[in-house]
Amino acid sequence: MFPPPEDAEQRRAVAPVVCYPTQTLPRPDLNGYRAARDTGRKISETLVPARDAACFTVKAGHFFRITSVDGPQVGDLNLWNAGDLSERFYSGKTRALHGTHITTGDRMWSSFPHLRPMATIVEDTLDWYGIDPFGGSVHDVIGTRCDPYTGNLLSGTHYHHCCHSNLTRALADHTGLSLAEAEPHVHDVLNVFMCTGFTRDTGQYFMKASPVRPGDYLEVFAEIDLLGALSACPGGDCSSEHSSDTAACHPLLVEVFAPADGTLPGWSQPPVNGYDRSHGR
Repeated sequence: MFPPPEDAEQRRAVAPVVCYPTQTLPRPDLNGYRAARDTGRKISETLVPARDAACFTVKAGHFFRITSVDGPQVGDLNLWNAGDLSERFYSGKTRALHGTHITTGDRMWSSFPHLRPMATIVEDTLDWYGIDPFGGSVHDVIGTRCDPYTGNLLSGTHYHHCCHSNLTRALADHTGLSLAEAEPHVHDVLNVFMCTGFTRDTGQYFMKASPVRPGDYLEVFAEIDLLGALSACPGGDCSSEHSSDTAACHPLLVEVFAPADGTLPGWSQPPVNGYDRSHGR
């Protein structure tokens, strides 16, 4: 380790600047969304089994709710444009715009070159949690999803019910793609209900027992036609490990609601990003 320079503390004391000020982002009309939701009727539900994943579809202008049932459980969520798998949830840009964890009023943004809101969080029963003394919070866009490749790298295992594999199987089953064709479409997730942060001393990603309890939910408005896949993580509440056949695990429920006609006046699907894609040429 190099010795610190004489002005080390002065350099450390430089004030940070937010990379992407978001004051100019269009604000979602949460009151309007909630009024429409109040008229909603349930049109489908999907029970995601413990240590497995399932797909679901949501039309633009409809809502979906992810609920903890039976016991504390976290889930890994992928979203795609239902008509174009190349447009998918971009956790990194969502993190850059909204922070490491997202909650009510935040949006889930899609990948380049589209970069538009795919979905907007309208209700979060865990919004009370905030940021705890360890720097942990809920619903993170930090973690990539538990996967068999990292497990093999670290311990030589071949664990097949991690979230990456669960999502791959679910997408393949839903679309008819082979596993090899489906896997490249699986992407970094929204870790629903997961409580995470970074250690203060080493900056390492940590997890801790989720505060979620049966009946807690995250409710989301679909800004475009969505295909979703949700994995009920084999780590259960992720209090000790995230790829495990021994952790207590529980199903997650996904419900889709259609609002009454005419209850979203003025709303329209967001257009794709306006950049001209000339890239200086």
